Amino acid sequence: MKTAISMLRGINVGGQKKVPMDALKKCYESQGFTNVRTFIQSGNVVFDHKGRDTQSLSDELEKGIRKSFGFDVTVVIRTREEMLKVIRGFPFASREEDFSHVTFLSDSPSTVPAEEIERVRGRGEKLSISGDVVYLYCPKGYGRTKLTNSLFEKRLGVAATTRNWRTVNSLYALAVGGSASDSYE
Repeated sequence: MKTAISMLRGINVGGQKKVPMDALKKCYESQGFTNVRTFIQSGNVVFDHKGRDTQSLSDELEKGIRKSFGFDVTVVIRTREEMLKVIRGFPFASREEDFSHVTFLSDSPSTVPAEEIERVRGRGEKLSISGDVVYLYCPKGYGRTKLTNSLFEKRLGVAATTRNWRTVNSLYALAVGGSASDSYE
């Protein structure tokens, strides 16, 4: 069995696309996934599977969610190893972790319009794009930045979902069999 981390884009935000985590867990289990664990209400699920590739997993989960809940949701998948690589690749100073986020892209973009993205970056904000990951530092908070999922989806041409640095570390901890309070930085 292999462990995967899935992140659903845009559920339980502002009353839209409500998905109770216990129902989401049952949805995954009904598709044959095992050891299913959810983390917070934003659609983070760690689960075991029989060695399918991440694109197949994503497609299967999106279909299952559509069937179970009646709407489309993008599911971005990372393996344990990929999540560890994200953590190890953190480009900012440790003092910046509290205001840091990771935007997970569904694929590596074919082009990165750096100048267009740079124009919307706020004062004091930092970003670093590395393959299928965008690292963000938003000192005024993610809720106030213009470096949003929608911006990256439009400019990069791929689906995107963002998690704060603490959640990224907690998901990895769950994937390696620890608890969400463990730290793997």
